[in-house]
Amino acid sequence: MSSTLAVIGLGYVGLPLVREACGSGLNVIGYDVSERVVGALREGRSHVDDLSDADVRRMLDSGLTVTSDPSCLTEADIVVICVPTPLSEDGGPDLTAVTSATCAVRDHLTPGTLVVLESTTWPGTTDEVVRPLLEESGLAAGKDFHLAFSPERIDPGNPEYGLRNTPKVVGGITEGCTQAAAEFYGQVVDTVVRARSTREAEMAKLLENTYRHINIALVNEMAKFSHELGVDLWDVIRCASSKPFGFQAFYPGPGVGGHCIPIDPNYLSYQVRARLGYPFRFVELAQEINAGMPDYVARRVQDLLNEQSKALRGSTVLLLGVTYKPNIADQRESPARPLAARLLAQGADVRFHDPHVRQWSVNGHDVPTLELDKGLAEADVVVLLQPHKDYDLEHIAARASVLFDTRGVVTGERVETL
Repeated sequence: MSSTLAVIGLGYVGLPLVREACGSGLNVIGYDVSERVVGALREGRSHVDDLSDADVRRMLDSGLTVTSDPSCLTEADIVVICVPTPLSEDGGPDLTAVTSATCAVRDHLTPGTLVVLESTTWPGTTDEVVRPLLEESGLAAGKDFHLAFSPERIDPGNPEYGLRNTPKVVGGITEGCTQAAAEFYGQVVDTVVRARSTREAEMAKLLENTYRHINIALVNEMAKFSHELGVDLWDVIRCASSKPFGFQAFYPGPGVGGHCIPIDPNYLSYQVRARLGYPFRFVELAQEINAGMPDYVARRVQDLLNEQSKALRGSTVLLLGVTYKPNIADQRESPARPLAARLLAQGADVRFHDPHVRQWSVNGHDVPTLELDKGLAEADVVVLLQPHKDYDLEHIAARASVLFDTRGVVTGERVETL
């Protein structure tokens, strides 16, 4: 008899897991507190980039049940929590969704169930927050039910690596819990990597994203002084990348976006300060540098206008690509928003174009969208933020009066690079 899996949270993390589980022959229940999300999925409509409407319909045809009724959790042998963990006002992780989901599991927990947390958080959350709540059921973790952590590694829009072919790290509160989690994930992914415990699995996710955060900050800082020194950093990176060992290329940009890079390392920094009393200086410096890139881009736009004897106030600035990465509609933590806010505050007439975004607002201000060629013709400066594959970059470079390329992908006489 096939196991029954319940996935709590049907977003960018939960839905890919549901798809792979359905394809692996498990009985799958998708649970989400949002009636809007549940209703759309029941009608066969996807709300995430990596799944099409056809994918959702296939999942439904395979027997997927989608519900907002937590009593469904009673039927599950395996429960995976995939809910958001945004930053709280004090800079730590907001565990409201995690604790709410955990309480729902607690209220319907049965002996023998495997419970896995996938939501990114600080080391110790599974054991110190999730475990006590679940044990309020009267069942003991590691004895009456299994408890583990497995960090999500979803990269929206990645055409090469998805859930199945990305190794899955799992760590349980006991060896038996790790074994149970490894056996489950072995049905839906190609490779399972066992961590020593939940804490190592939790820390692994933060190390991955902190590594990227810090190295992106490094090249962003280098981009600033390379411009002042008259050095083409993009060519520097190309040359350095020729070394077959000891170097991995990272690239500057207008800021960092998505949930992982600008958010997750702060969980670790927050806990180091709160528990140990000293700063995680690498993360705090990286955050300062990366968060400052939209302001730096705005200053560069102002400089380009000054070179044309124009003021930023009253000039038309066209932003191309306002999502946080290319070829997806996801706008979470996109640097386009703070950049637009800075430009608007200084009186610029900001417009945007993005093939994945129809409407866009910044601080309650609706930013007008323009047809691409019309926008290129009218703008005093065009800022390329995301080089979506739908863009003909040569055409854009030829039509724009001035193009500020923040991604180092365009060449031309009227092109300025970051």
